[in-house]
Amino acid sequence: MAGKFEVYKDKAGKFRYRLKAGNGQIILTGEAYSSKSACIEGVESVKKNSQKDSAFEVYEDKKGEFRFRLKASNGEIVGQGESYNARSGCMNGIESVKKNAVDSRTVEL
Repeated sequence: MAGKFEVYKDKAGKFRYRLKAGNGQIILTGEAYSSKSACIEGVESVKKNSQKDSAFEVYEDKKGEFRFRLKASNGEIVGQGESYNARSGCMNGIESVKKNAVDSRTVEL
């Protein structure tokens, strides 16, 4: 089963997206956008930038867990992953984003 981007409106009325793997697990979440069109542009940016290793930044958060960010070519963060106990799990999360993002369809909720 293929992954998909879900575009939705949050409780504050902002538009967001999340990328789900084929198993339904959320593997990347986007920032808040004021318009649906800007959110869709964010999805397109993820599809494009997720294929570049240099676009991913791995870091350790305050809890000592590993996370990653996906950045656009202008340096702006376009998405971030969940937290992982081990760096290897974080790297697997990045590989899942690379695999799922490029061909995933976008659905509006």
